[in-house]
Amino acid sequence: MLKAAVIGATGYAGEELIKILIRHPEVEIAYLMAKIEKSASIDSIFPWLKNILEMECKNQIDFEFIGQNCDVVFLALPHRISMEVVPNFINQGKKVIDFSADYRLKDINQYQKWYGVEHKSQEFVKHSVYGLCELHREEIKKAQLIANPGCYPTGAILTCAPFLKAGLIKPDIIIDSKSGTSGAGRTPVIPLIFTEVTENFKAYKVCSHQHTPEILQELNAFAEENVHISFVPHLLPISRGILSTIYMDLKRNISVFEAVDIIKKFYNKEPFIRIKQADDFPQIKDVAHSNFCDIGIKVDEKRLVAVSVIDNLIKGAAGQAVQNFNIMFGLTETLGLI
Repeated sequence: MLKAAVIGATGYAGEELIKILIRHPEVEIAYLMAKIEKSASIDSIFPWLKNILEMECKNQIDFEFIGQNCDVVFLALPHRISMEVVPNFINQGKKVIDFSADYRLKDINQYQKWYGVEHKSQEFVKHSVYGLCELHREEIKKAQLIANPGCYPTGAILTCAPFLKAGLIKPDIIIDSKSGTSGAGRTPVIPLIFTEVTENFKAYKVCSHQHTPEILQELNAFAEENVHISFVPHLLPISRGILSTIYMDLKRNISVFEAVDIIKKFYNKEPFIRIKQADDFPQIKDVAHSNFCDIGIKVDEKRLVAVSVIDNLIKGAAGQAVQNFNIMFGLTETLGLI
């Protein structure tokens, strides 16, 4: 059994990760840590774990214990915090899967621009692999440090990449995304309390969201020219899930059947990508609590319109992390996820 440490165990993504790992046949959770006032049994924090997992969740990272007892470290920590601890684990020879944005952007200047801080472990950025499994599987197999993708970028990149690769669309893309409130994390803030969110719907960080450079970095790798995106996220009055409607101008006239065939062939052997039939579109409930990304396609004369859905806590965080873990350790990719 491979032994895992989960750092940031009490956040929404951390809790989902625990749910997956306790049913994973090749993993044993060996260490839990979270930013809590004092160490406590994890089942006192999440009562559903009673008689399932009753180990202590520490309030400090024990690097020595992890170094001696763990094979992999899952870091479900906030941006700007992960980069302070990742070097310790890398120097111990541990495999690390980082949920934050700290190692996603290869251009350090872009990181500092969008996240507003100087990067504290720049030397490790060049060794990290962007963990979008369907696009970087071979690099993930050999990686020690995985930058787990952001939730919004996961659905957007997976939808656009096949059409950019095929040279079918112009490099000017509109990404209109809607997310449940869990995407903002568990820390209580007034705009996310129930009475503010319920019966409401709003755009935020219009064309200024920090996931923008992440999407651009990956899409530029598939395009023959620099891509421009207009990315507008919205907050839905639901707990989980992301639906993105993506508008792509076509370079030539095609039928919807041809467009569906292109993306189906691109993801032909991918266990977690499901392509709908022509003019059929997915809903958030189709993928809730799963690691699937469902995509539907429509051709509107000279424009390709795609709708993608994921669960932001699973395919957009914990599930994708376990998918990366499976690939890194040579396991069946779907273990613990289907």
